[in-house]
Amino acid sequence: QVQLVESGGGSVQAGGSLRLSCAVSGYTSNTYCKAWFRQVPGKERERVATINKNGLTSYAGSLKERFTISQDNAKNSLYLQMDSLRPEDTATYYCAADPSGSLVACAAPATWYTSWGQGTQVTVSS
Repeated sequence: QVQLVESGGGSVQAGGSLRLSCAVSGYTSNTYCKAWFRQVPGKERERVATINKNGLTSYAGSLKERFTISQDNAKNSLYLQMDSLRPEDTATYYCAADPSGSLVACAAPATWYTSWGQGTQVTVSS
């Protein structure tokens, strides 16, 4: 069992920055992939960024230009630094993990991730 708890969401004006954190606890030894997803009502959960146990990262589309995923294994924490935020970034952001270690390619759909946090709301106003 792996538990994930996000924090750091909030409201910000366009062009601002936020840093999301995700505290990871439980049996994490086999966890190879961690990720950030986001979702707006009525739409599917969208992958934002992933990171594997070795620190290899991937990003969706052009988000790499503004978002940075990182982890601190000593603190069992996952982070998402979001800069130059835009109104279209407004969503509920979720951290996710694959504690089974079955994922080899971390850039997988949401259905492949089996552990999820409760989500944190990010609202960007114009």
